[in-house]
Amino acid sequence: MSKQVTAKKQRAFLKWAGGKFNLVEAITGHLPAADVLVEPFVGAGSVFLNTDYSRYLLNDINADLIHLYQFLQTKPVQMIADARMFFTEGNNDKTSYLAIRQQFNQTADPYLRSLQFLYLNRHCYNGLCRYNQSGLFNVPFGSYKKPYFPEAELVAFAEKATRATFVCLNYQQLFAQLPTGAAVYCDPPYVPLSKTASFTSYAKNSFNLDDQADLASLSEQATLQGHHVLISNHDTSWTRKIYQGAELHSIQVGRSISQKGSSRGKVAELFALYRSRK
Repeated sequence: MSKQVTAKKQRAFLKWAGGKFNLVEAITGHLPAADVLVEPFVGAGSVFLNTDYSRYLLNDINADLIHLYQFLQTKPVQMIADARMFFTEGNNDKTSYLAIRQQFNQTADPYLRSLQFLYLNRHCYNGLCRYNQSGLFNVPFGSYKKPYFPEAELVAFAEKATRATFVCLNYQQLFAQLPTGAAVYCDPPYVPLSKTASFTSYAKNSFNLDDQADLASLSEQATLQGHHVLISNHDTSWTRKIYQGAELHSIQVGRSISQKGSSRGKVAELFALYRSRK
């Protein structure tokens, strides 16, 4: 099946730090053709939304994210209607936000959490997704004048999701069950650009440097089973070392390089392609 970018670029319905919407063309330029695309770190799903594979196996360690995708896949009309009810003027203040955030952290109902997760994503500061060590969502209120309800994007995602299977596993578990002849795109949490840089925890168990090296090793092993694997990350001497068994391609990407959105610069992005050896 073709790997080309879809005719018109489709935005994800979630705000997402490190989202790949602006890099879709560069990523797909390195993605091999295959019947199925596997994403161990699907995030907001920009690569999924903007490629044309017959099937998708989409994974993320964040259960709230995957539950949201599964409900949107299986009951899109109800899901979108119920989610819209959270996007009211009365819910767009700090008091209401903190109350809904507290409800989200206290309930175990996956459907309600999915609705609240979408609300929190669109109302919290910078659309961040962050949990503390107790697994509680702790991003502060974003103070936006009128948060956007992404109805068109939700509909587009639900339509594309008919080709997808969503699972919530760690990346090792997913690599152990790759479908035959898959193309795999890995977008792990990026390595810090400096010793003083850090990234906040996206899930309760953070993705550390040992995981980075392990992912590279699993990717190389996957080529022996007939899979192609593409990994994106920061271009550093360390990532070049762990990806030394891959074809390496580097591009310059404009992005915010500090907490102030106005401080932008060019950052080198590295693509490591492990080609099938079968």
